[in-house]
Parts: sequence; C-alpha cells; structure tokens
Amino acid sequence: MEIVFNDKTPIYLQIMNMIKKQIVSGELKGGDRLASVRELSTELKVNPNTIQRVYKELEREGLAYTQRGMGTFVTEDESAIYNLRQDTAKEVMESFIQGMKHLGFSNDEILNLVSKKLKEEQ
Repeated sequence: MEIVFNDKTPIYLQIMNMIKKQIVSGELKGGDRLASVRELSTELKVNPNTIQRVYKELEREGLAYTQRGMGTFVTEDESAIYNLRQDTAKEVMESFIQGMKHLGFSNDEILNLVSKKLKEEQ
C-alpha cells in the first residue's frame, strides 16, 4: 500500500482517512483484522506510536475494536459503517457542489450535468 503524505494534515489523520475509505469502499469489511501496529508502521514507514494513535482514534469513533492478543478489527456494527458511508458521501458532495459553484454553475446546471453524466455511465 502506497500513501503519499501531505504536510497540511497530521499523518495519523491521513492514515485514519485511508482506513476509513477502505471501510466505506468495502475493501475492509466488518470483522476484518487490521494489520498489526508493527506491520502497518513498517509498511507506511511511520512511527509505531502513530499507528497506535490511529487505532485508538478508530476505536473511539466506534469503527474498530481491539481483542487483547489477537489484534485490532473493523467494527461489525453495521450502523457505524452505514453512518461512516453517509458522512463520507456528504463530505464528497459538499466539496463537489462548492467547487462547481466556485466555477459559476447554478444548482440547476449542476443537477443537469450530474444527471447527464449518470445516464452516460448506464
């Protein structure tokens, strides 16, 4: 897994967002074991304490849980995963809409462009 870190956002947040995207996309499913702290820190070339923080934050948000001696796992709480999907979709849409409005598009123009694009993809 290759991740290019930017300087504007803390590394632990970038890693959290990467894992959240894997959960939202279904790449990681409820009950899946996450890489160990040591494995992921080696793979991403970051301090193990950074990965430990990521896992603690994911647990705090209800997206992961740790079983002592077994590892850290993606939550099996379907409502937590559903809420993450909804929140992620909302963020993507808000960013898209703001970008389109910044370019001078009206709500109707945005709707027409999106509808046209969706029809092309069918």
